[in-house]
Amino acid sequence: MTEILGDLGTNPTLHNFFVNLMMGEITIATGLLWLVVATIISVISGAIGGVLLAGKDIGYQLSAMMGSLLGPAGVIPVVAIGLVLLRLV
Repeated sequence: MTEILGDLGTNPTLHNFFVNLMMGEITIATGLLWLVVATIISVISGAIGGVLLAGKDIGYQLSAMMGSLLGPAGVIPVVAIGLVLLRLV
C-alpha cells in the first residue's frame, strides 16, 4: 500500500486510516467519511428528485434547491444510526 500512497504511506495516522477504510473497519474517522459521502449523495439525489417531482410546478431551480436541502434531512440520521449499529455488531 505504501507504493500506492507514496509519501502519505509513511504517515502512521493516514496509513491506519486507509487500512481501516480498505478492511471495512468502522472507526470515528471512517464513519465520518462515510457520513460525508452519504450526505453528498443525498444532496445530489434530493435535487434530482425535486426537479423530477415539482420542476414544472414551482420552477426547476427552486425545486432543486428545496430537494437538496430536504434530501439529507432523512438520510443523515439513518446513516449515523446504521454506522453505530454496524460498529456494535
